[in-house]
Amino acid sequence: MRRILIAAAVLLVVAPPAAEAHRSDKARFATYNLSLNRPAAGQLVENLSNPDVDDVFRRQARNVAEVIQRARPDVLLINEFDYDPAAVDLFRDNFLEVSQNGAAPIDYPYAFVAPSNTGVPSGKDLDNSGTIGGGNDAFGFGAFPGQFGMVVYSKFPIDTRRVRTFQHFLWKDMPGNRIPTPFYSPDEVDILRLSSKSHWDVPIRIGHRTVHFLVSHPTPPVFDGPEDRNGRRNADEIRFWADYVAWPFRGRYIYDDAGRRGGLVPGQRFVIAGDQNSDPLDGDSIPGAAQQLLDHPLVNARNAPTSEGAVEAATLQGGANASHRSDPRFDTADFSDTAPGNLRADYVLPSWNMRVERSAVFWPVRADPLSRLSGVFDPAWNAVGGFPTSDHRLVWADVRGGGRG
Repeated sequence: MRRILIAAAVLLVVAPPAAEAHRSDKARFATYNLSLNRPAAGQLVENLSNPDVDDVFRRQARNVAEVIQRARPDVLLINEFDYDPAAVDLFRDNFLEVSQNGAAPIDYPYAFVAPSNTGVPSGKDLDNSGTIGGGNDAFGFGAFPGQFGMVVYSKFPIDTRRVRTFQHFLWKDMPGNRIPTPFYSPDEVDILRLSSKSHWDVPIRIGHRTVHFLVSHPTPPVFDGPEDRNGRRNADEIRFWADYVAWPFRGRYIYDDAGRRGGLVPGQRFVIAGDQNSDPLDGDSIPGAAQQLLDHPLVNARNAPTSEGAVEAATLQGGANASHRSDPRFDTADFSDTAPGNLRADYVLPSWNMRVERSAVFWPVRADPLSRLSGVFDPAWNAVGGFPTSDHRLVWADVRGGGRG
């Protein structure tokens, strides 16, 4: 099916000329940090353009495509997918729509992608190193503009006219922000953007209802110093959605890249998704950061996704996992066992007026043949992060509109 590219200002929407009819109000929403970021600009497009080449980069792309085919989400956020509109169709055409190891192909007629703050030069010495330039001085960490970006794929129509992006929202404009001063000088505070990548409100039309897919990828709360600039930013990036869905009480300050102010209209349905880089009890994030969403009165955090594979991994790996306070069945990321250990970092959180019927983390136990897709850290995969897919797992939830779940 031929795709039509519709570009407007800072966004790009990919859609077919005709829509498939969907009558049910039920959909499987998922988030997956699949680590398809590449070390150089253009390399992702080059990799995805030549799917039959047998190297570690294409094998990883085939593996993450298989995970998606096995999980079969209807609406999917992908984190760590370098920003390049050409890559969106290439991954869909050459990998998702092609059977991987016998899994059924999956088709997403709609997609949304927009620029990311990662790798965009700020012109300031944001890390106080004495020099200007490089990933730490970009608006979001990255070796080139768009590295570690995002994309949304959907089987349901995307309401392109109502998409909102918040790439340029300034951190200082969040009341009660956690900006570490005087680490940042006044002229730096004046230009700091809140989003390390971006925040997007992508309205998805499911049956006769619209569900706002609220997606982001806050910065990891590490790789800084005692000022905790990344931990503070992570917490405020998470807080952004907490305030957005609580408009008009808490989101009056918000404005999008088109200049429209305010948050989500009360009563509208939403699903918050993404690699939030924050476990409720363990790891390095500011205490309470994840709870800004998990304990939010307008968020349905019940029936949380779990897996048996995460429990098994925590037991087998030991290390930092042995002292964790969070239940390992909720873990979604396989990190270093010295610190911080495996964490719950990835979330799919619907609004209070939606029901979660089923949910899971794609983390098979080692006896399951599909465990080859999650794997364990192996230097043979170092070029793509040490895993056959990613150090994160796909997380999904079957969500239906109407009533608490």
